[in-house]
Amino acid sequence: MLDHARPAPAPKVIRGLSGDWEMVIGMEVHAQVASAAKLFSAASTAFGAEPNSNVSFVDAAMPGMLPVINEFCVEQAVRTGLGLNAAIHRVSAFDRKNYFYPDLPQGYQISQLYQPLVGEGEVWVDMPGGTARRVRIERIHLEQDAGKSIHDMDPARSFVDLNRTGVALMEIVSRPDIRGPEEAAAYLSRLRQILRWLGTCDGNMQNGNLRADVNVSVCRPGAWERFMAGDRGALGTRCEIKNMNSMRFIQQAIEFEARRQIALLEDGGRVQQETRLYDPERGETRSMRSKEEAHDYRYFPDPDLLPLELDEDWIAAIRAGLPELPDARRARFVAAFGLSDYDAAVLTAERASADFFEAVAAGRDGKQAANWVINELFGRLNREGREIAESPVSAIQLGGLLDLLAAGTISGKIAKDLFEILWTEGGEPAAIVRARGMEQVTDEGAIEAAVAQAIADNPAQAEKARANHKLAGWFVGQVMKATGGKANPQAVDALVKARLGLD
Repeated sequence: MLDHARPAPAPKVIRGLSGDWEMVIGMEVHAQVASAAKLFSAASTAFGAEPNSNVSFVDAAMPGMLPVINEFCVEQAVRTGLGLNAAIHRVSAFDRKNYFYPDLPQGYQISQLYQPLVGEGEVWVDMPGGTARRVRIERIHLEQDAGKSIHDMDPARSFVDLNRTGVALMEIVSRPDIRGPEEAAAYLSRLRQILRWLGTCDGNMQNGNLRADVNVSVCRPGAWERFMAGDRGALGTRCEIKNMNSMRFIQQAIEFEARRQIALLEDGGRVQQETRLYDPERGETRSMRSKEEAHDYRYFPDPDLLPLELDEDWIAAIRAGLPELPDARRARFVAAFGLSDYDAAVLTAERASADFFEAVAAGRDGKQAANWVINELFGRLNREGREIAESPVSAIQLGGLLDLLAAGTISGKIAKDLFEILWTEGGEPAAIVRARGMEQVTDEGAIEAAVAQAIADNPAQAEKARANHKLAGWFVGQVMKATGGKANPQAVDALVKARLGLD
């Protein structure tokens, strides 16, 4: 279980020519708010629409158009902050971040610098070896996304799609608490899990709904500890790797960038603060531009938007509506159903999976329910590339199957046959068992006759079983095969031992 008292994992050490180095990593995660409309307009946020079809006059920066705040987007950001144990600022304000780019029609981005909506919070990351890393959240602010420039449709021209322009983003800024590539991926994965549980971001990285800017620097052992103790100059110069949307590429990019910086420093050079891009084909980062500071963007309060003033009762109502989050639910599954930490973690990886399991386990053997959900259901879903919401077998159907198994109406083998029928044909489990004659054979006389026949047909194997009692299981298998898996396995085992004189 995730225990916040556990020690932190050791930082990853890279051995250079002049000694050991450590990584220091911070992340700025851009999470698209799960909302039907944009942050300052009523235009749709639907993915995959025709280029420039989800664009309002506000998004296109037509003269005289004024932004109007989407209250639901604010609510989603507050919900996220509460889910990350963060401070919610009662008063926040929007600023203009000025820079030119073709897919930003206004020539500025509406963001929050001086008074963000959400303040300090935390994310606990469960790491291998019984350790846990606490990653502090510095702030979460709301801002509008830019559009998309398209450079590969014509050899001489570029095109612009403004559908994403104005879509609400939550920028979740961490402190430099991450100490290696694996931790960075684990942190982003953990953050994605929480956002999906809260319903504030769908976390679809392929669609660009969750992206990360990764800040990487290197230092000698002990420098990070001095930094944490208050020495602001202890850390090295950082470089930002922009717009990462793959856990694997994030790890590769961090590893390359750290080694690049170490080689530069050991050669007597200096790390220049800059923004870089990762090239997955070459497996390397390359310079994009010098790193801007806040003053480069000429921030100033947006004159078209009043400060946000949040009512305490409104925040309390959002807090009351928060779902049970993964850590709490995982702990409850262990305590209430007797599950292992591993099984509870698998079942709570997604909220829909946890809901499905809990519906199956209600009033039943929790361990048995977990085994069927994880091994049979999840295994089949994974093989067919389906999500839990697409499962052909419902929680009610799987629960009905387990009821038949617990009552002894069907055997374990027949239960798997029944699962296959439910998956491919559907139906009500008990009705299928009755209609197809799948009930377990419990007639001791019929089972005893099958046992006697199996032993009579295999006298040599019977002698071996009498000499080595473990071999009696072979006859159990023969009887189960002869009865089409309908015989009660416990009854078969007892009768085989009795017939062979092994009791």
